[in-house]
Amino acid sequence: MTDVASPAPAVRGRGRHRRAGDRIYRSSFFLLVSTVVTAGLSFVFWVVVARFYTPAQVGLATSLISATSLLATFSLLGLNNTLIRFPAEREARNAQISQAMVLVTVVGCLAGAIYLAGLPLYGAQLAFVRDNWLSAAAFAGFCGCAAASMLVKSVFNAARIPEYNVLIDGLTQGASKVAVPAVLTGLGVFGIVASAGVGYVATVVVAVVVLWRRLGFRIDLRTRGTRLREKFGFSVASHVSNLINLAPILATPLIVLHHLGAAQAGYYFVAFQIAAMLNAVSTAVGEAVFAEVSHEQSRFRELMLRSARIIAAVQVPAAAVVVLGGGLLLRVFGGGYAENARPLLTVLAVAALPVALNTWACFALKLAQRMRELIAANTIMAVLSIGLGSYFADRGLVWIGYTWAVGNAVAGVFATVSLVLRSRASRAAGFSPPIPETPPELPPAAAPWPSGAEETHWAGDGTAAPFADEAPFPTGPADPYGAGLSYPHAAAPADSYEAGHSFSFFSNRPSSERSAP
Repeated sequence: MTDVASPAPAVRGRGRHRRAGDRIYRSSFFLLVSTVVTAGLSFVFWVVVARFYTPAQVGLATSLISATSLLATFSLLGLNNTLIRFPAEREARNAQISQAMVLVTVVGCLAGAIYLAGLPLYGAQLAFVRDNWLSAAAFAGFCGCAAASMLVKSVFNAARIPEYNVLIDGLTQGASKVAVPAVLTGLGVFGIVASAGVGYVATVVVAVVVLWRRLGFRIDLRTRGTRLREKFGFSVASHVSNLINLAPILATPLIVLHHLGAAQAGYYFVAFQIAAMLNAVSTAVGEAVFAEVSHEQSRFRELMLRSARIIAAVQVPAAAVVVLGGGLLLRVFGGGYAENARPLLTVLAVAALPVALNTWACFALKLAQRMRELIAANTIMAVLSIGLGSYFADRGLVWIGYTWAVGNAVAGVFATVSLVLRSRASRAAGFSPPIPETPPELPPAAAPWPSGAEETHWAGDGTAAPFADEAPFPTGPADPYGAGLSYPHAAAPADSYEAGHSFSFFSNRPSSERSAP
C-alpha cells in the first residue's frame, strides 16, 4: 500500500484551498461542467427528437416540457436556497433534506395536476394530455420528480461538492433522455415529454443512492431542528423572485405558439436551447458565489468582483462563437431549422451579455438581502419580455429575441444601480454588513473530517482559526456552517480533493487510505 502523507503546512499554505472563498473557481468550474454536460446532452436529445418527430410535434412538446420545468421550479418553494444558506445542525440535517424532498415532490405533482386542469384556458392545443388519465398522471409525476432533482442539486452545492452534479444532473439525466425518444415515437407528442420525464425519474433515483453512499443520508421525518419553518420568510422572498424571473420561459413558447404556429414554436425552442448554454454560464457562477458568500460574508465585494471577471472571460468569447457558428449548429437539426431559426439565435447569443449582467446583479442583491429590489428587477424583466413579446410577436420570430434582450438589459441596469446606490447609502450612514448567523458550537467529535496537521488563517471576524487540510472549509466562530454539514451517518470528509488524495464517486475514503490493487 502506498501511503501519501499530508504535505507540510508551508506547502499547503500555497495550495488552492488556503482560503475558503478561493473555492469559487473550483465550484464555478464544476457547476459549469455540469451545465455544459447537461446542455450538451440536451442538445443531442433535441437532435434525436428532431429526427424522429415533426416540427409541429416538437413545438407542442416544447411547451409541455417548458411547463414542467417552471412548475418544478415553482414547487421548490425557495427551499433550495434555504438548504444552502441555513443548513440544519448535524443531528437534524437528514430530516431537513428529507422533509424538503417530500414537500417539493408532493407540491410538484399537485402543480402539474392544476396546470393540466387549466389547459382549456391557456393551451387548448395541449389538452390531449389531460384527456388520457395515464398521460395526465405521468405528467404530474414528472413534475414532482423534476422538482426533487432540482432540490438535490442544492444539497450538493450546500455541502460544497458540486462535482456530483456532473454525474447526476448532467450525465444521468442527459443519458437517460437521449436513450428513449426513438422508442416512444408511437406515443406521438407525449413520447417527447415522456423521454424528458424518464430523465427526471432516473436523476432522483441515482441522487438518493449517491446521498446515501457519499453523505450517509437516511430518511428522517422528524420536525425539530430542521429550520424550515424558522426560515420560511427567506424561502418565500427568494422563491417569489425566482418565479418572476422564470415566467418568460413558460410564457414565451405559448406566445410563439399562439401568434406564429407550432412549427415556429419548434424553431424558437431549439434556438433558445442553444442560447441557454450561454446563459447558464452566469447562472452557474452565481450559484457558486451564493454558496461561498453565504459561507464567508465578509468577502462579499471581493467574491462578486471575482465572479464578474469569470463570467466576462467565458461569456463574451462563447457568445461570439455562437454568433459566428450558429448556422452550423442549427443544420444538425435539419435545413428548416438553419433557415428559420438562425436570425433568432444570433439575437439570443448577443442577448446573453445583458442576461449575464442581470443574473450577476440579481445574485448580488440576493446576497445583500435587498429582496425588494431583487423582486422589482425580476418583475421589470418579466413584464418587458412578456409584454413586448406579445406585442411584437406577429412581426416575426426574431422580435422575440429583441424583446428578451431589452427586458434583461433594463432589469440588469436597474439591479446594478440599486445595488450601488444602496451600498453607498449604507456606507454613508455608517452601517456595517450583517454578521452571518453562527450555529451553536459542536464538540470536536462531530466534525466531518479527520484531524491532521493545521495552520492558522484569519477568519472573517478577525480572529485566528485553525485550517485543516482535510477539511472542506475552515471551522470557527466566523463560519456560518461550521460542522453543521456533518451527516450522522457520514464516515468521510466532504471533500477529497486535497493534495495526495484522488477522488472516487462511491468511496467513503480517499485513495491514499485504500490498499492498492
